[in-house]
Amino acid sequence: MTRLTLTTALLCCTALPALAGAEAWDDIRAALYGDRLLLDGAKVIAIDAPYRTPDDARTDLAAQIIPPLGTEVSKVWVVLDENPMPVSAVFELKDPQPSFFFDVTMRVNGPTPLHVVAETSDGRLFVQESFVKTSGTGACAAPPGTDPIAALTSLGEIDVSLGSALPGIAEGELISFASRLSRMDVDISHPSHSGMQRDQISLLFIPMRYVESVDIDLDESRFVEMTGSISLSENPRVGLSIPSSSRSVDVTMTDTDGTVSKLHQKLAGY
Repeated sequence: MTRLTLTTALLCCTALPALAGAEAWDDIRAALYGDRLLLDGAKVIAIDAPYRTPDDARTDLAAQIIPPLGTEVSKVWVVLDENPMPVSAVFELKDPQPSFFFDVTMRVNGPTPLHVVAETSDGRLFVQESFVKTSGTGACAAPPGTDPIAALTSLGEIDVSLGSALPGIAEGELISFASRLSRMDVDISHPSHSGMQRDQISLLFIPMRYVESVDIDLDESRFVEMTGSISLSENPRVGLSIPSSSRSVDVTMTDTDGTVSKLHQKLAGY
């Protein structure tokens, strides 16, 4: 699926949260995957999500994916069923990987099922579900945390940091795979306006503007392409697993207004 087609699919799903519970997921699943079979991902996907969000506007949602023996991870969807734009992030790996971890800061607009769907290199789809409760502040319509005009001065700034290990959210075999990887965090300065927020002085709606894509190259070769949505938090952070042998990273962020920002950084010590 091309990025243009994928973005269209994200927007087409915008109205789906008006449906309740399982019916919302049934329609989202049909829109994204048609008649393709979704297999039980309990032994493939380990989700780390809070029982109740400490901050509806900035909630860490993470998962580790270890596909069945003989296959690799090629694509991952993160779906917040009841968010205004349910398909909240999509990670497409340029070259399928034997394992993959992500941790991304999201807006969670209200109590919702969370589905993580992973596609493997043999074309199979695996799904794992969790549920996230919220405090009811309506994160997608909550006022911005910073002044919309002031936020433009740092919009697009990117910072990359490395950790020596992934958090221990997996169990059993997942842990042994995770220990072979390093964690990289990409912090992006961006107001991530949802289009549902009002200027607190004029009370007019602030135009939608969010991080549309984040492309990450390792050692000058494409590693992953992430497609975003209005579910991304203000100043989002995207954490992901990378091979510990990586020596350099290039990050390209593009937002829905066409702003492009880039960062090149050597990964000393790895």
